[in-house]
Amino acid sequence: MADQTIYIAGHRGLAGSALLRLYSRLPGWRVITRTHAELELKDTVAVRTFFRQERPTHVILAAARVGGIKANATFQVEFLLDNLRIQNNVIEAAAEFDVTKLLFLGSSCVYPKHAPQPMREDALLTSALETTNEGYALAKIAGLKLCAYYRRQYGRNFISAMPTNLYGPNDTFDLDKCHVLPALLRKFHEAKVANAPAVALWGTGTPRREFLHADDFAEACAALMDRYESDQLINVGVGGDVTIRELAELIRGIVGYAGEIVWDRTMPDGTPRKLLDVSRINALGWQARIPLADGIHSTYEWFLANRAGK
Repeated sequence: MADQTIYIAGHRGLAGSALLRLYSRLPGWRVITRTHAELELKDTVAVRTFFRQERPTHVILAAARVGGIKANATFQVEFLLDNLRIQNNVIEAAAEFDVTKLLFLGSSCVYPKHAPQPMREDALLTSALETTNEGYALAKIAGLKLCAYYRRQYGRNFISAMPTNLYGPNDTFDLDKCHVLPALLRKFHEAKVANAPAVALWGTGTPRREFLHADDFAEACAALMDRYESDQLINVGVGGDVTIRELAELIRGIVGYAGEIVWDRTMPDGTPRKLLDVSRINALGWQARIPLADGIHSTYEWFLANRAGK
């Protein structure tokens, strides 16, 4: 196994950094990374040059333009175009330079807004998407289909995984860009520091969401690289969810904020529920192991050490 080289695209992000931590300690792997400044994945020529020079045997494509409801709804053009460019360049170069195996990471938002819950892999493209992140979802659907087509047409060992909502170290805590869990952590922390009487949150608090720690997800990806062979996407999640209201109360307790929560019902909720059916990946022998409260505790500690006050 010593001759195996894995390129983790997007190693500074939430999923990518967890993959880097994992593969850096797994025996037999040489890990390749490039920062955005070192390699612009939207540049086709630069990506081909990188693959020609480095010749990775394995690739995990974790690089993407990502964001929460506000960013996705505001910048549909950029979320569609940037993600198409990134993934097309990496997937095409992986095919051209004979990568042994590639794992493309999608998102649970590829599923229809009103897909039956929990969402099975065969729910894909059965009805309309959530409009607030349609651009991002369409790009991800194109990526997973491209991997499937390469597999069917050219025999390339390309697979796709659909993670649920991830959280953990190296998450984005910018309130204009981040997802709900890091946003709540930051809001409650800042309210605690300011001794604010209340925190205003979007929507009703009734939507249900599933949250998977990034380190759990990295271990799932390694299992899929070892054991999964299919042109069908596969879900990665915990198999359980909480309401946004329950999440807010949990995070308020972990942060130690004593004020009120005020729900702004004039703001959108997004998709009513996003719970993945994880029976297929569980059948491969992988299950999530980090409890939500423990994961939030450790993420808050990381935030305090790395992001608080920034």
